[in-house]
Amino acid sequence: RTTFACSALLVSAASLAQPKPVNVDISGERVGQESQTFLSAVGNWVVAEDGGRKVLLVDGREWKRGQPSVGLAEKARALYGARHEEFLDRVKAFAYFPITVAKGFDDFREGEIAMRFKLLDGQLDQCAGILFDLKPSGDYLTVRYNKKDVNVVLWTFNEGKRKFVKKGPEDVALPMKEWHALKIVVKGTSLTAYLDEKLYLEYTLPQPVSGKIGLWSKTDSVAEFDGFMVTPKAP
Repeated sequence: RTTFACSALLVSAASLAQPKPVNVDISGERVGQESQTFLSAVGNWVVAEDGGRKVLLVDGREWKRGQPSVGLAEKARALYGARHEEFLDRVKAFAYFPITVAKGFDDFREGEIAMRFKLLDGQLDQCAGILFDLKPSGDYLTVRYNKKDVNVVLWTFNEGKRKFVKKGPEDVALPMKEWHALKIVVKGTSLTAYLDEKLYLEYTLPQPVSGKIGLWSKTDSVAEFDGFMVTPKAP
């Protein structure tokens, strides 16, 4: 009995130590308005409705000239306080890449970030991605799917320049106007990315990540996002 009790306590302790996924919920937000849960730094991001669910919609057609979102200075200040000017300068350099930042995740280092996306339109691009390692300087990383290129790619944005890092070895042409799942897993410097639960990318980062997270798109892409879920590493 003593052995059984000790085993039960160990199992219980292990269960308590397991990290719990955090769902970024926008179900209570107003359709047609900017989200209060995500802070949209670049591009036109609004809450929309799809099949009775609230989703986040990025509409690049409303933003083809590459202008940062309305109130960017105030939003940058909300994100980074006194360091917001450096962030502003860098983000303006990436004006063709819409980004929105999930509030409440100031320093994601290890764990999983998952979301669902539905590509709706886009003449130049049809993109959806996960934003991570966002710094006060405006530098960041993104893993994205592009329907035009039919692939999953890791990009780095550093000092005003976008740089290709690695492409998944397998091309995949996802159908438009259907929901798909994208997930990244970060363990130290190990990065893996999954599309519809299938592994598509593996990469060893030059250094561990540490920064804010969110969603990413490109140029005139029109896409919906749902089910943004963050599972931090167990303490």
